[in-house]
Amino acid sequence: MIDHIGLSAADYRRTKTFYEQALAPLGYVVRMEIPGSGGDMAACGFSAGANGNPDFWIAGEGKTGPALHVAFEARERSAVDAFHAAALAAGGRDNGAPGIRAKYHPNYYAAFVLDPDGHNIEAVCHSPGAATDQKSF
Repeated sequence: MIDHIGLSAADYRRTKTFYEQALAPLGYVVRMEIPGSGGDMAACGFSAGANGNPDFWIAGEGKTGPALHVAFEARERSAVDAFHAAALAAGGRDNGAPGIRAKYHPNYYAAFVLDPDGHNIEAVCHSPGAATDQKSF
């Protein structure tokens, strides 16, 4: 199952305003915004419904790549680890080792790889894990 998808934006504010207006008739609103700092990009996540988790993201601070971000939902953290290892073995490039990404939420356990075309592919588990799963980014 696809967990979320994201697009890069050359002009974050302009693109955010566009999607706020264009997706409003579909019930989508900004549910989370992560401001840019240092080398990080600003990002915001949209969803429809009163309590929806963001499933459509835009990000960028003058950058337009990678062109696509797709996150696949994993039921267990071990599946995230296995995805990362398999993707690297298949020729993918590491773009973030398995671990907690607490800036999204306390149980956000994910790994990232770049596919052969440079697209950012993620596996994410939102469930609480074992006490040994403490690596965070």
